[in-house]
This record gives sequence, structure tokens and C-alpha cells, in this order.
Amino acid sequence: MVRLLSHYVPANTLLQTALDACLLLLAVMLGLLLQTQGSAVVLTESLQPAILFALLVTVINGALGLYRHDLPRSFGGAAARIILALLLGLCVLYVVLVLMPCRSACEEALAISGTLSLAAVLLLRATLLHRLDPRVFSRHILVVGTGPEAALVEQALAASGMRGMLLLGFYPIDAGEVAVSSGQILSPTSTLTDVVNDLAVDEIIVAVRERRGGVLPLTELLQCKLEGVSVIDLSTFFERLRGEVRIESLRASWLIYGEGFRQGFVRTIIKRSFDLSGALVLLVVSLPFMLLAAFAIKLESKGPIIYQQERVGQAGRVFRVKKFRSMYSDAEADGKPRWAKANDDRITRVGRFIRKTRIDELPQIFNVLMGEMSIVGPRPERPFFVAQLSQQIPFYAARHSVKPGITGWAQVRYKYGDTVDDAVHKLQFDLYYIKNQTLLLDLLILFRTMTVVLSGEGAH
Repeated sequence: MVRLLSHYVPANTLLQTALDACLLLLAVMLGLLLQTQGSAVVLTESLQPAILFALLVTVINGALGLYRHDLPRSFGGAAARIILALLLGLCVLYVVLVLMPCRSACEEALAISGTLSLAAVLLLRATLLHRLDPRVFSRHILVVGTGPEAALVEQALAASGMRGMLLLGFYPIDAGEVAVSSGQILSPTSTLTDVVNDLAVDEIIVAVRERRGGVLPLTELLQCKLEGVSVIDLSTFFERLRGEVRIESLRASWLIYGEGFRQGFVRTIIKRSFDLSGALVLLVVSLPFMLLAAFAIKLESKGPIIYQQERVGQAGRVFRVKKFRSMYSDAEADGKPRWAKANDDRITRVGRFIRKTRIDELPQIFNVLMGEMSIVGPRPERPFFVAQLSQQIPFYAARHSVKPGITGWAQVRYKYGDTVDDAVHKLQFDLYYIKNQTLLLDLLILFRTMTVVLSGEGAH
């Protein structure tokens, strides 16, 4: 994993992205080279549009989920996404190239470039999916501990599908509960330093609940770190691998003394400028869809088009969030707040569509313009549920240290939540966002939101 502006990015994702961009650029230049018999003038004039094409297709690949390690690894699905990305990229490349002096040669080279691009990227994808040994370029991981915390690490690595991390085994340090695969428990007769050297360990994950009383081999851990082996705790592991801050491994001292959680004046100004500019652009782009949604809502059922509801915002202040009404007017006639469920019979037919496409959230643009919300941030919750969850979940109030958002890290990483357990999982992602928020992470979340909207993931 590589830490890029406070956000962890898998190293193999960066490598794959760079390889795709290079192959696409080389394919376009090779197509022009074959068509123009090596004309230096044409190649020079076409370099910028070729770079634009390579970057654009790579960005579209990312938006379509080709670089996400948490999605099913299917060559057929990857091929369909690549073809769609190339078709969109070629359309833009055509528009750019026809404006260049080498118009005729460039237009004829498009077919060659497109074919070469498609073949190159599909070949690379097939190699990465089916041919590459997962042990190649893998980071060798050793877990210290064999209890429930160590089992969480084992489960997380297995579920991640990430090929860049190879679990070598578990080093036992006490005679407590064993919750991991017995076949992967290493012999305790060798010292930790010897095990690390013999197995060529790159990273040690300390997965032990109780660290006091001389349980941990601190001297050996220090020696390993001095020899260049990375040593991390359970909180850092989950933050890096899954983009979340685990509640069960969280301590108040870590929140106080740890890195992140910066809420300075400069950050506030940058965030507000980003929100205003983004909201205005989004308002202009989405206005036709908003008008159609308003007409459909009014046509289907009685009641207001815009539904306003109290939500808890930054510093615990209550505001009224704006949404297109997706339920019948008497959805909560008894006055008791309820979470929306899958196949909720309170939702109208139009409501199901606008919820699935997230059109119902668009009026919140006005909440952003009024300064009550941000484009990106934790989703605001109703006061009734906030009071309930604050009593049941540690550190729940921490999510109110920033403005709530139209979309957020929890929304693009976790399913729609309607239980306390779901709220815990979403809080873990929200804490990661609050701790590591940067403009880059905001852009990444918007990028992932496009994928979620297009695929309809998590809509209720």
C-alpha cells in the first residue's frame, strides 16, 4: 500500500493504472506511426491528444471499477468495461484530433490505434487476472497473535482479494484462545527475529488485545523495525487495507495523539470553495433531471414535491435536509421514525426509481449552497437515531465534527444501512474520512459515487 496525500492506495492498483496508461499511449502513437510512415511532424503534433486519450480512458476505467480489488475478478466483465471505456475515449480522441493540422492522417489512424489499444489492454488484463502468480511482487505478512484479533486480520485479507499481500502465518505469544487456522500457526520455539529473517517477512501486524504485562516481545519487535521490517497495529492495518477505523480496536488516546483529524482554517476555506463550485456545476447539469423528477412526483401521488426532514449536522446543529419526496405523504402517520427497508411499501413507484438513481438527493445541492452540508462528508442522520446510536456506539459523536455530505466514504464503501450494526460499520468508514480528509479523497469519493449511481449499488 502507498500513502498518497493521507489516503492509502494499493501499490498494485497504481502499477496497473500506470501500465494501462502507457500501453494506451504507445498504441495510439504506434497507430499514427504505421499510418504516416514515421512522420516526425505528425507524431509531434499528435502527442498531446494521444496523452489525453490515454489519461481519459484510464480515468474511465477507474470510474467503471476496473481498478477496484473488492469487485469480482471476471475477465468477461473486465473486457466489457474496457471496450466501453475505449469507445468513449475514441470519441473524445476523434474530436481532438480533427482539430489538428494532421486531420486526415489522424482520422485514418484511429481504427489502427483503437484496435491496438484494445488488444494491448485486454492482453494485460488477461495476464494480470489469470497468469500472474499471486506470490510475485507480494508483500510478505506475519501476524503476531493467534486470538480473535488475529482471526480478523486473516478474514480481512481473505475477503479483500488483494494479490499484493501474502499471509505467511501467525506467531503465537501466549497460551490464550486460538481463533485462527491451526495449520498457519508457526512454531514458538524460534524467536520472532529468527522467524522474520527465515521467512523474509516484509511486515508484522500486531494483533493482540492485551499488550501490558510483558505479553509482547517488544525488544524483538524493535529489532525487526530497525532492520527495515514494517511493524503496525490492528488499527493501522484496517485503516490501510479497508479504509476504515475499527471501533473494537480504537482507543481515545489514539484519536487524541494520532495523526489526522485536522480541521484548520485553510482546510475549511478549501473545502467551502470546492463545495460552492461543485454545487453550482452540479445544479446546472442536474436541473433537467430535477424538473422531470418534480413533474413525475406530482403526477403520481398527492403531497409536496420536496420533502424536508430534520437532520443533525456539524457540531450537533439540527437543520432541515431537502430531498425529492420518494414516499407516500402518510409514510410515518404514527409519528414514529423508522429506517427505510429493502422493498419498503411506503415508497412510491417514482420514488423507487429516483432512489435507485440517487436523483432524490439532488435538492440537497441547496443545503450545500446554504452552508449546512458539504458535497462530500458523513451522511446526516435524524435526531431520534443520533440520540439512540450515540448511547450504543462509542465515538459516534465524532462524525459531527465535520459537515455532513450528499455523498461520503461510507456510502461508496458500504451498503445501505438500516440496523445498529450497519451504523457501526458506516461509522468506521466515516471516522476514516474525518481522519484523512483531503481534496484528493473528496475527488476519489465523487469518482466512486459515479460508479455507484451507474450500477445502482446499495439503493433502497
